[in-house]
Amino acid sequence: MTVVINGKDLTIEDAIRVARDMEKVEIAEDAKERVNKARAYIDKKLDEDAVIYGLTTGFGKFANIKISKKDSAKLQKNLIRSHTCAMGDCFERKYVRTAMLLRCNALVRGNSGIRLSTIQTMIDMLNAGIHPLVPEKGSLGASGDLAPLSCIALGLMGEGFCEYKGEIVTSAEALYKESIKPVELSAKEGLALNNGTQMLTAVGLNVLWDAMHLAKVADIACAMTDESLHCVTSAYDPKVQELRGYQGQKDSAANLLDLLAGSKNALHDQETKVQDPYTLRCTPQVHGASRDAFKYVYDVVSTEINAVTDNPLIFPDDDEVISGGNFHGQPMALAFDFMKMAISELADISERRIERLVNPALSEGLPAFLTKYGGVCSGFMITQYAAASLVSENKIYDHPACVDSIPSSGNQEDHVSMGMTSARTAAMVLDNAEKVLGIELGCAAQAIWLRQEIGESDLGNLAPATKAAYDRIREESDPVDDDVVMHDELVKFDRMVKDGSLLDAVEKVTALR
Repeated sequence: MTVVINGKDLTIEDAIRVARDMEKVEIAEDAKERVNKARAYIDKKLDEDAVIYGLTTGFGKFANIKISKKDSAKLQKNLIRSHTCAMGDCFERKYVRTAMLLRCNALVRGNSGIRLSTIQTMIDMLNAGIHPLVPEKGSLGASGDLAPLSCIALGLMGEGFCEYKGEIVTSAEALYKESIKPVELSAKEGLALNNGTQMLTAVGLNVLWDAMHLAKVADIACAMTDESLHCVTSAYDPKVQELRGYQGQKDSAANLLDLLAGSKNALHDQETKVQDPYTLRCTPQVHGASRDAFKYVYDVVSTEINAVTDNPLIFPDDDEVISGGNFHGQPMALAFDFMKMAISELADISERRIERLVNPALSEGLPAFLTKYGGVCSGFMITQYAAASLVSENKIYDHPACVDSIPSSGNQEDHVSMGMTSARTAAMVLDNAEKVLGIELGCAAQAIWLRQEIGESDLGNLAPATKAAYDRIREESDPVDDDVVMHDELVKFDRMVKDGSLLDAVEKVTALR
């Protein structure tokens, strides 16, 4: 399949296919017409020697300096070179590919004044697997992602370095091997390429996609713990959820009931207790709130990926060029700060479930720290330490970046979103949350095995869905009878969460919401 972009109806699913499955991209015919029309208008204004920001003026604080027509192309090239101020480690390929796609989708709307050939060059690079190196740090999220998007534009010019076929090479070399001619930027094009929110949105979009899948994994992890601790499933009854009304809560509770259907361990009523602690009983309320947050972020991102976010904007039919502020990343910054807190809560409650599994005062008769040889062996004691450390670290990352602002460009750009920091820290939170949920899954699998070892239960008592999760874990990690290098096991659990294999194994038995 090919993703056809027109600036109006790109979906998050389309972006993921391009970013991760190397899907090809092409421009819709009607979009080409709009781009050409806007460019013709720009050329006309150049001939008229009109005063237009970024076209015949400098940038930022230099907006009042007139630039001659003969220097307009040099202005654009200098803009890109001077703005490549990003620093730090480079973004993963999936983020760069997403940003390239989103930038092209915004440009083909026909309100940026860029040449069609320049957009096509970026698409040719995307389709050929040429990915400019983009350092992670340096964007204020207004005027958009100037530094990282300039790094992408630098690659179009045949300058800088890129990742190509698994190697780091010069952009000039990669373009030459694919018979792609470097772009000689023309008037307005540098500003059209680097003025927008596409890099921060690219990061947040990918984090969101994985977070939505992690919400399902969180339900699986809880169900595994429910099996281990013989939970009371009546708390998940749909009648309870209907009285609250939130869709995320309803979906999480329904997942838990489906995951536990057929279990002889987790039952609607237990002889030994009438209710469970909050970490089990309130899981639908906590997981559900995160799910509803992800839905909000999904809707915001779906709007942003079809937005025109550069400046100035071109309206050929109205004979008008307007300097506005669509490059401001505040909508994304707020959403991504919200998202990372929602992800954190999946880890927070998971760490408390881990504590209930390993703590002999809370674990419903399981051997202390999930080992048969307590004293000689520590078992899973320190896995809770690791989870607690990750959860604590997330609390630092969860500080909202969007409430900060440092003026720039001589106070011309005097309020910024810090949206890139929101997106980047969301990615850090996601990584930690995946690790915590992996730890819970490993602990729950060990607890299930121990119930069998001490004669309290057997694997036949598991629900089909939780049995599928248990079996997938055992394909990678054996039960811990004697102490092992626990790091190696935790890496296995983390990988099963990240690569989707555990979720896939369960969904072959039970489709989750």
